[in-house]
Amino acid sequence: MDTYELMTRNTDEVITESEVRALADDPDGKRVYVGYEPSGVLHVGHLLTANKLIDLQEAGMEVVVLLADVHAYLNGKGTFEEIRETAERMRAQFLAYGLDEEQTEFVYGSSFEMDEDYVLDLHQLELETSLNRAQRAMAELQGGETAKVSHVVYPLMQALDIEYLDLDLAIGGMDQRKVHMLHREELPSLGYDARPCLHTPILADLTTGVGKMSSSQGVTISMEDSADDLQEKVNKAYCPPTADPEPDEDGNDRHNPVLELFHYHVFPRFESVTVERPEKYGGDLVYESYDALEADLESGELHPQDAKNTLASYLDELIAPGREKLQELRAN
Repeated sequence: MDTYELMTRNTDEVITESEVRALADDPDGKRVYVGYEPSGVLHVGHLLTANKLIDLQEAGMEVVVLLADVHAYLNGKGTFEEIRETAERMRAQFLAYGLDEEQTEFVYGSSFEMDEDYVLDLHQLELETSLNRAQRAMAELQGGETAKVSHVVYPLMQALDIEYLDLDLAIGGMDQRKVHMLHREELPSLGYDARPCLHTPILADLTTGVGKMSSSQGVTISMEDSADDLQEKVNKAYCPPTADPEPDEDGNDRHNPVLELFHYHVFPRFESVTVERPEKYGGDLVYESYDALEADLESGELHPQDAKNTLASYLDELIAPGREKLQELRAN
């Protein structure tokens, strides 16, 4: 595939195509980032954007991972010492997962977000941005949580981080779209250029296919999971023999999370996928593309349980290095 296709594959949105094509024409040395609030253990949401960072490293770009300790502090996630310990565990897991250490710069937010220039720009952005606009960009609050001033300042800092990290491209899930649009709309008022953005999908809830897979609600897959944990979780996953299931009884859209995990996690990291089956059931199946696997599930050639067993095996291969690193860090 060409560089633009590599940079944009498995994304839901490209803002804007012309800007990203210009980067694809000359990607060497260009800087791309994702910001992560330190939370301890990487889960599939983190790993989906990490897959995109690996693609961009392959394209020749330099990756910046913002370990957003100040953001975590504003979100009440502990003291700075506790948050930084958590961030260092995350750093080790990202490298174990496959980010190239020589092409990846890990940056603490506190290393620049408390500097005078940054703070003055943040205050200027506060003056330029209406309360309603900032509220539209802020993260969705958990049920029963009281909104605080810090929740409104948080997205303004995210927008400003893109300038202060000297970036050429910003990456995030579709849940970060509002923040990135705030950045593109408001930073020019400070005399800064807006940057292009790529947005990755939000995976469906593992057990129902409705709504999003979440580490705070329902079941998710993380680097803490053992091979047995992965098999158990995937066995319970919603997996109809189609990529386009009917809505549930309440009319909610449903997706096939097993196929999504193959699409966004397995095929980007493996050249081919082998489904092991006894000869009496047709023998092994080998897939060199996601589309071929999806088609066989639709036709009945691939049984959902065989798909689940294969998915659990490949996820374990992806997660095992990070799981081992976590165990090593905890032992010390």
